Amino acid sequence: MTHEIDIDKIVRERAGKRARLIPKWLTALLARVIHQDFINGFLRQGYVGVDFCKHGVDYLGAIIHVEGRENLPADGRLCTFVSNHPLGAIDGVTLGWIIGEHYDGKIKYLVNDLLMNLEGLAPLCVPINKMGSQARSFPALVEGTFASDCHVIMFPAGLCSRRRADGTIRDLPWNKAFIAKSVKHQRDIVPIRFVGQNSNRFYSVARWCERLHLPNFAMLLLPDEMYRSHGAHYTVRIGKPLPWQTFDASRKPAEWALWVQDRVYELR
Repeated sequence: MTHEIDIDKIVRERAGKRARLIPKWLTALLARVIHQDFINGFLRQGYVGVDFCKHGVDYLGAIIHVEGRENLPADGRLCTFVSNHPLGAIDGVTLGWIIGEHYDGKIKYLVNDLLMNLEGLAPLCVPINKMGSQARSFPALVEGTFASDCHVIMFPAGLCSRRRADGTIRDLPWNKAFIAKSVKHQRDIVPIRFVGQNSNRFYSVARWCERLHLPNFAMLLLPDEMYRSHGAHYTVRIGKPLPWQTFDASRKPAEWALWVQDRVYELR
């Protein structure tokens, strides 16, 4: 039987000894905010892996347009697929469906360990938690993923996109890890642009959290953003692979990461 999510249980397990300080009404409110019943309605259908991603998009009612499928390598080479992260949820499951279906499920995400609570998605995920006791295993998990025989899907920004001062929606600067690991394991990098954005409410909350140096409370709004996406149209643009030999010593890995990020936003 597929496990449903229980926000009260998840919060209390992560809180540890402090769990007794958390009132029941607060976790009940959080369950409503993230639409726990709606999510569990899908989880009860029991989809796993790429099927979870494909039917998840259908369940949400999102309409996906894919451009550049011909750029997905078909010669057996392993690749690192890197994308901007405008939505924080639908973009992830959409890429899992598109890329996973093309490569017969041979994909792995590097994801926040919270997503391991979604049992149907978990087989595709490598849980990353840079905090607490799991921090020591972080480098080994990343290394093992890139050394595997699966294609790797990453959102190098880590967080979903933010609205900048000029009004444009863009990722934070990308982490350099995908450059170093792709070169080490001779994986070409495939840039992907996901065209879409969250609500003005989301960007306002994110901005105030940054200004007031508060935790990333905007993350709590992402399930609601996902819930409200019914009937929305999104476009996925897949660019041509960038050979791993491109990323030589002429630039530092962090500079190459920003260079690839710029290439993603240039995909038209």
